[in-house]
Amino acid sequence: MLIRIPRFDEPLPSEITPRERLASRRLFLHGMAAGTLAATGLADAALADAAQRPRLPAQRNAKYIAPDKPTAYGDATTYNNFYEFGLEKDDPAAHAGTLKTRPWTVRIDGEVKKPLTLDIDALQKLAPMEERLYRLRCVEGWSMAIPWIGFPFAELAKKVEPAGNAKFVEFTTLADRAQMPGLASRVLDWPYVEGLRLDEANHPLTLLTFGMYGQLLPNQNGAPVRLVVPWKYGFKSAKSIVRIRFTETQPATAWNRAAPDEYGFFSNVNPEVDHPRWSQATERRIGEDGFFTRKRKTQMFNGYPEVASLYAGMDLKKFF
Repeated sequence: MLIRIPRFDEPLPSEITPRERLASRRLFLHGMAAGTLAATGLADAALADAAQRPRLPAQRNAKYIAPDKPTAYGDATTYNNFYEFGLEKDDPAAHAGTLKTRPWTVRIDGEVKKPLTLDIDALQKLAPMEERLYRLRCVEGWSMAIPWIGFPFAELAKKVEPAGNAKFVEFTTLADRAQMPGLASRVLDWPYVEGLRLDEANHPLTLLTFGMYGQLLPNQNGAPVRLVVPWKYGFKSAKSIVRIRFTETQPATAWNRAAPDEYGFFSNVNPEVDHPRWSQATERRIGEDGFFTRKRKTQMFNGYPEVASLYAGMDLKKFF
């Protein structure tokens, strides 16, 4: 049996999240004073970028508008997890400018009748764009509410016609060391891979996403195309996707491979299933909940009860 021994200067996958949680320096600063990120220059840079970012027209879908105040653009674009650009929350905003989002192609293949390879502009035109305000809950205990723009993943699935034996969908992120300095880290085995059961991917809530706040996605938020699965922890929503593969067997996903006891394949937001080292019963809303503000209670399925039928009869503590 091959046993992988990390380098002495390399953090173990299971060490990444607790370090962020226990140190909490950036989360503390967020809560202590408004404008802390602006002091670093990142928020100002994000707003300047927003002024020049192309608009992405979309019809607002009132059926999928969470009853939440949208997170400020400056917070949503400067406090991110995107390890391909670094392990700290402000690293993606600082380093993702190296990502080239045009030209960009996405391959859709596997157990399908009509495989496709599409450039990003053609992919965007497959179905009408919608704007939906979704909550995003991260496994570290923080959350946001973001107006995303995209179309249901099921629209893409219809185009490629999954074969009868297709039961899962695998999503693979770009892995280019020239563009993504975080790939020098051995925290995960690159490329980043995530996956869903086919019925989860085809649920009306699952959004193939190209924009946010009325504009094309910023690089640090997963440009030019990402997934948003609002009832699951944020790491399930793969960013900067280059391949979508329909499979018969469950994909081996990045965090599940790295730490299977901590990051289950399903990773549904569930206040009753704790991470092995901390509770998931509460959360802090970035930009609204100060460090000394009482935390919010985490909602089952992140407040999207319509997905409960997907898991009827399943033990959600076993299939976490």
